[in-house]
Formats: sequence, C-alpha cells, structure tokens
Amino acid sequence: MNFTDTHCHLNASQFEHDRPSVLERARARRVVRILVPGLTLESSRQITAWCETAPELYAAVGVHPTEALTWRDDTLADLQRLAAHPKVKAIGEIGLDYYWDAAPPSLQKDILRQQLDLAAAADKPVVLHCRDKDNALDGPCITDLLSLLDDWTAALRRDGHPLAERPGVIHSFSSSLAHAQSALQMGFFIGVTGPVTFKNARTRQEIIRALPLESLLIETDAPYLAPHPHRGQRNEPAYVVLIAGKIAELHDTTMEKVAAQTSANAERLFSWRA
Repeated sequence: MNFTDTHCHLNASQFEHDRPSVLERARARRVVRILVPGLTLESSRQITAWCETAPELYAAVGVHPTEALTWRDDTLADLQRLAAHPKVKAIGEIGLDYYWDAAPPSLQKDILRQQLDLAAAADKPVVLHCRDKDNALDGPCITDLLSLLDDWTAALRRDGHPLAERPGVIHSFSSSLAHAQSALQMGFFIGVTGPVTFKNARTRQEIIRALPLESLLIETDAPYLAPHPHRGQRNEPAYVVLIAGKIAELHDTTMEKVAAQTSANAERLFSWRA
C-alpha cells in the first residue's frame, strides 16, 4: 500500500534541521511520491534543483498569488524554462487569494492568466490556490477563480488540447460542494488536506463524503495544516496517511482502496513516469 503527497512545502525553513529524517519517516509510511510546489520564481528554481536529489520528489513551478508583487517582465520566460525540466510536473502553486490582501485582485488575475497559458504551452497541469476572505465557503475568490478556469478549460477543449482531460487540482479545497462539483465538471481534481480530520470540520467532511474517490487527491500542505492528532504542530508528509484514513472513514471503505485510488489519480494528473 503506497501513498502520494501531492502538495508539500518540504523546502520550507521549518524542515531545515531535520529534512532527511522527515523523508525517512515518509518512506517508512510508504509515501512514495511527493510534489513540492514553488511560491516564487526563486523558490521554484531551488525546488527544481533540489528535487533531483531524491527519486520520490517532484516539483511544481509558479508564483503564488500572495507573491504577485514579485512578478517581473522576465518571470514568465524564466518559469517557462524551468517547466521544461523533467522533474517539473505541474505549474503551481498559482491562483487567487483574497484573504491576505497581499496584492490587488486585478494583478493576481493577470498573473494567473499568464501562468495558465504557460501550463497549456508546457502541457503541464496546474496546482491552484484559492482562499476567500474570512475563509468563506462561497465568496468572490472562488467565484473569480472558477470563472477564469471555465474560460481556460473551454479554450483547451476547443483546441483539442490533451490538458483538457487533466487540467489540474484545486489544492486544499475549502469552498462549497456546489463549487467543487463545478470544478469536477471542468475536469479538476479536489485536494484534501489535514482539516478534514478535525472534529469540528463537519461541513468539510460532508463535502468530501459527497465527492467520488476518483476526483480526490491527498495532500499535507506541510509544514502547515497538520491533521488530528497533530493539529497545531508541524505537519510532515508521513501524516498524509492520516488524511487517507479519514477519507476511508467518510466513504465507508478501506485505507487500501483510498491509497490506491488517490495514487492512481495523482499518476493520471502528474504523469510521474513521463
């Protein structure tokens, strides 16, 4: 039984002193693939080089919406060069963030459109961030994101682009069931993180219960969002097993089935062996 952590910031400073041990614990729990997303151009460069050091590590490159002010005229060209690296399997973490007010929404949207175009040109799926003000289930951030994605995926389908069949994943999904279903209709996967295990997360749990296993990916977002019973502590990729266990409980199925299905979903999306 193998697991895949499809979103882990293993390059974060929180792992600076024990990263080899963190990887060993992940291997011991049969976490066989880990996707490490970039947040800036510089971190994307570092991650791409660093992922060459271990066979289970893969990279996503991109500029996070809260880092939109770091975007320069040559950023897109630099990301395009990174995207050609064999260890880079996605464009991300990209998207929209209306929680922190770190950059104007208009700038975030412009940068997102450019990176969606990059994904199409590179034939790489996207890893998408979306966070509304006050962590609302239904707000302008998810509405704006889905509108942009609807235009993008419609163009992919119109052009017969192969990415139309696997456009990406909405990471750490925290919006409504209706929005999740809209994303699924466009072909996106839904990323499930540690909060689904929290005792007070009944709405999130009901949403994940209602979605088919074929549409789900498991992800830690480590070092953030540690699942129960590690809530409030540093998260790490070994804990993705706890998320899989909660999904198995919600779907009244086995851990083995969740591990196999989510790993197959990740393989379909990221084409690890390509």
